[in-house]
Amino acid sequence: MIEEKQLRHMLKVASVTGESPIRDQALLFVLCGTGMMLTEIASLTVADYLKPDGSLRDVSEVRPEIAHNNRRRPVYWSNTKVVCAINAYLVECVRQKHGITTRSVAYRSLDPDTALFRGADGAPYKLTERRTPAGAISYSCDSLSQVFRRLHLQAGIDGGHALAGRRTFAVRLFRKGYDLRHIAELLGHQTLTATKRLVDQDPVALGDLVAGVI
Repeated sequence: MIEEKQLRHMLKVASVTGESPIRDQALLFVLCGTGMMLTEIASLTVADYLKPDGSLRDVSEVRPEIAHNNRRRPVYWSNTKVVCAINAYLVECVRQKHGITTRSVAYRSLDPDTALFRGADGAPYKLTERRTPAGAISYSCDSLSQVFRRLHLQAGIDGGHALAGRRTFAVRLFRKGYDLRHIAELLGHQTLTATKRLVDQDPVALGDLVAGVI
């Protein structure tokens, strides 16, 4: 769980460190502001975010083929901070000629079928396929996981694991009073139990409770 003060600090540190500060800030906003898994973010394409005329898709989807549980679910590009951060990153991609297309009038000069997020060298993040002893296939994105861990470490914040952003998204919605059913839909959970498991790990600050009691 990433608290508000921690996120602001991470964004501030990210803006002045690393090879791709604009991308890193955008990743932090997307991780905490959409509830997507790292593998899902790594699999997003430009067309998942933009329409052909370059305007924003108000609502898109986590497609079944990229969803962590192979279930389609909506993703809303309605948070101003998330959108502004991604837009700034896409401007930087065009400036560095990462993923651009010759059709300059479409998709803000970006190839719609290429990855939305890329490494510092412009290459898309790669997924690693793993097979369990039972034969089930799962995917991970070690390179993006390393970026997320680095963003935590350089800000001096513990707990830089892949689910921190997803848990932050769920807990913040729950704190705002939204019910588990809606949160589960946004996360793509099949049962409310999985969602409850996330929000039940909310690290309540007892001092804050007392401060607001009267």
